[in-house]
Amino acid sequence: MTSLAAKEEFLTYLASEKGDDPKTLQSYDVDLKQFLSFTKKEDVNDLTDDDLDDFLFYLESKGEKRSTIIRKSTCLRGFYKFLKREGYRKDIVLSSLESPKPEKRLPTVLSLEEVERLFAQPHINEDKGLLDLTLMEVAFSCGLRVSELVGLRKNEVNLKNGYLKVYGKRKKERILPIRREALQVMEEYLKRIRNPIQKSSPLFFLHPNGNEVSRQYFFLELKKYAQSALITKNISPHTLRHTYATLLLENGAELRKVQELLGHADIETTQIYTHLSHKKEEEAYQKGMRRNTTKKPE
Repeated sequence: MTSLAAKEEFLTYLASEKGDDPKTLQSYDVDLKQFLSFTKKEDVNDLTDDDLDDFLFYLESKGEKRSTIIRKSTCLRGFYKFLKREGYRKDIVLSSLESPKPEKRLPTVLSLEEVERLFAQPHINEDKGLLDLTLMEVAFSCGLRVSELVGLRKNEVNLKNGYLKVYGKRKKERILPIRREALQVMEEYLKRIRNPIQKSSPLFFLHPNGNEVSRQYFFLELKKYAQSALITKNISPHTLRHTYATLLLENGAELRKVQELLGHADIETTQIYTHLSHKKEEEAYQKGMRRNTTKKPE
C-alpha cells in the first residue's frame, strides 16, 4: 500500500470510528503530509521506527514549539499503531520511542486589583448576580476545584464558625476557612435565595428556580464577567484556585500548608505556585528598576 493511501485510510478511520473533529483531522493531515515528505518513502513497507525518531529530532532542531512536537508525535504514533493493527505493518515496534514530554506551563493568576474588578461585576441586587458572586467568592476564598464548588452540600458549610468541609479527589476530606467577604455574601445568598427554595436537594448552590448549578454555567458566567471587567487574561474557574494558592505563598504560608488546603497528593504539584510567586516578584522588581532608570538625575 502507498503511504498516501494509508494516510487517507487512517484519517477516514479517525473520522468515522473515533469521531475526531474536523479541525483535528485537518491538523493531522498536515502533520502526516509533512512526515511523509520528510521520509520520501512512498510505500508503507519502507517506513521504520527510526523515521519517526528522526522526524521528531528534526522538528526539535528547527526550534518547533514543544506543544507542536507533542501533537505531531501523537498523530504519527497513532498512524503507526493503525498500520500495525490493520495488518499493513506487523513488524512495527514503537516501544523504544518515547513521546516528548510537555513543558510545564505556569498557570494564569489574577492580581488583587483584577480580583476586585471581577467581583464588582455581578449585580447583587438581582438573584442571579448574588448567586454568581457567591460562587466566585467561595471558589476564591477556599481555593476550590469547580467540581467541589458546585457539589458543595449545605451540611458541609458552617457559617457560624467560618469554615466548610469538602471531599476532593479520592474522597479526601479538607476543612477550609472562609474569608470574611465570602461569609457575608454566603449569608445573604442563603437568606434571599437558597433557604426559600422548597426542594429536597442537599446542595448548597442552586439557581433561584431550584435547578442545580453546573460547571459549564459557572465557566461561562466567569468568562462574561472577566470580559466586562476588561480582564484580557484567559481565565477559568481554576484561575481563582491558582490565584488563591499564589496569594497564600506570597503572604508567607508554608508550602505544606498550601498543599493541605488545596488537597494535592504530591507536593510537587503545589510547588508550581512557588514559581509563580517568584515570577511575580521578579516582574515587580524589573518594573521598579525600569521606573527608576527613567527618573531624571537631580
